[in-house]
Amino acid sequence: MLASGPIPNLVTCLILLDGLCTRGKLEVALKLFRAMQNSSLKLNVASYYILIDGLCKAGNIDVGKELFHKLSVNGLKTNVYTYAIMINGFCRDGLPGEAYQLFRSMEDNDCLPDSFCYNVMIQGFLRNGYTLKATQLLSEMVDKGFSANLCTATLILDLIL
Repeated sequence: MLASGPIPNLVTCLILLDGLCTRGKLEVALKLFRAMQNSSLKLNVASYYILIDGLCKAGNIDVGKELFHKLSVNGLKTNVYTYAIMINGFCRDGLPGEAYQLFRSMEDNDCLPDSFCYNVMIQGFLRNGYTLKATQLLSEMVDKGFSANLCTATLILDLIL
């Protein structure tokens, strides 16, 4: 598609990339992403997080992690949403310790965790049996003025009841 004819705009490519990832067509999505990189399109952080999310959901956490680290190399700034995708991916892959390290590194990269990111990390801890860490992080989250979302609250209630 990008090799011949008129070049589609970035939004069109992102829609295609998201559709490919959603349908599990990751090899084609990676080819499209590489073609986008080699084209005249100026990729943004969304270009990366769509693919990172698809890779993480498919269990390709290492490739997702590699792309995550390439964001800053390519002059793009990671955001809370990108961090949350990687944190969720690590937790899904049974790596809550690595997720927590990434969560704690956010501030070092001038990206403060928000309510969404706290909830993702707490849910990851709970789903991996790290109850004490989850409750400590929940207290920290509340101290910062954030609250648990419905999914987090349900997981906590399931633990209590």
